[in-house]
Amino acid sequence: MLEALGLSAGETDVYRALVVAVTASAGEVSATTGLDSRTAERMLVALEDKGLARGVEGTSGRFAANPPDISLLPQLERQADELGKARAAVSELMETYRRNAWIRDAGEVVEFITGAAALRQRLRQVQDSAREELLWFCRAQYVAMPSGTNQAEFDALTRGVEYRVLYEQAFFDDAGGMENIVKAVRAGEIARAVATLPLRMAIADRVVAICPLAPAGPAGDPREVTAAVVRGSSLLEALVALFERYWELGAPLRVTPEGRIGAHMLESDADSLTVEDQRLLSLMVAGLTDESIAGQLGISRRTVQRRIQHLMTIAGVATRMQLGWQAARRNWI
Repeated sequence: MLEALGLSAGETDVYRALVVAVTASAGEVSATTGLDSRTAERMLVALEDKGLARGVEGTSGRFAANPPDISLLPQLERQADELGKARAAVSELMETYRRNAWIRDAGEVVEFITGAAALRQRLRQVQDSAREELLWFCRAQYVAMPSGTNQAEFDALTRGVEYRVLYEQAFFDDAGGMENIVKAVRAGEIARAVATLPLRMAIADRVVAICPLAPAGPAGDPREVTAAVVRGSSLLEALVALFERYWELGAPLRVTPEGRIGAHMLESDADSLTVEDQRLLSLMVAGLTDESIAGQLGISRRTVQRRIQHLMTIAGVATRMQLGWQAARRNWI
């Protein structure tokens, strides 16, 4: 155990023997420890040099052990103090490592880019590198890429990349917005519309998302546009989940042969509905079955189903849940 204080195994054995014997010669130590006399003598001299033993006055070649608390404890205390300093230094290094590792990891998860040109370039890059799908939130008033200038989308659609795009309704009021949606849908884009969107966003292959942080459109200085580039993380998973949630609520956008969006997709009043249509919608939203609705209205179940399908076409939706949501949003019921 004394090796930690700088003693060799042989020196430790000799010191123990000397403590037990109080005084001893090299020959006596040799007999006790099994060391040869010359080695025992060399060990005794080494212990004397280290302050652990001393020559006995008035004798020739006899040594006595110095008290352990005087010769060893001060050294132990010095080592304990040095160990404490070393431990504090290690703790500081660990904290520095954790802090820098967190900053490095955060930088790998979220990157910030500034400037409209830099944002356009990054949007082109993620579309050019996409292999499977692009998910988009398109809000009104562009911040970097004017409607109709995203040629990278058409190139990706040609490669077989799927585009699912959600538009907020104010987007249709942007200059050229409607025409550009028609062009994109005809090229293969799958589009839906919701009343409003919480942010602008593009997600490529569910591995990287780009979120412009500007709250408004071109009213601000386009050079100051800032965007967050989010890579694989729980934050990216949350953005994908947000998209899917809004996608479920969205009304599908279809292009008519005449190049129009849907039939009455953007119609917000109930003028095109009959009183019976409104009653049917109210009963459907209330949760009644088709048979119950038919009984309430005095018509057949098939007529109920046919009218619901007609209303879904008017609303531009694919499911009854979407129809109920659109009916409530447009004040049809």
